[in-house]
Amino acid sequence: MILQSYPGILFRCLRLPLLSSHHISRMALDSPVQGKIQEKLQEQFQPSHLEIVNESFMHNVPKGSETHFKVLVVSDKFKDLSLIKRHRLVHEVLKEELQEHVHALSVVAKTPEQWSSSAQVMEQSPACRGGFGK
Repeated sequence: MILQSYPGILFRCLRLPLLSSHHISRMALDSPVQGKIQEKLQEQFQPSHLEIVNESFMHNVPKGSETHFKVLVVSDKFKDLSLIKRHRLVHEVLKEELQEHVHALSVVAKTPEQWSSSAQVMEQSPACRGGFGK
């Protein structure tokens, strides 16, 4: 787990390239929705790099919510696919979570080649402009 700052706020950024089933089970107990997202993306895409950020704290939701997520998935399965097709694949895998728990999902889907030629960081999301009376 890595703590990253966002204008005066720290948030958890889970970098999860290789996790055992024990780690996935432990995470599911701590963050059930985030754990399920991790499990499904890991199983479907066998990513070389995976980051999942719960951005719920940036929105007007109860403390401890799991409603807003950003995922970065690096997988060979995205090779020769357009950006929209990559996003559709991720959304299809997380269909149940999007219907039941997740209000917003930001997706970054890259091939290993794209990832290795990039800065290899997930950009921070802008602050929510709809919550907290702003």
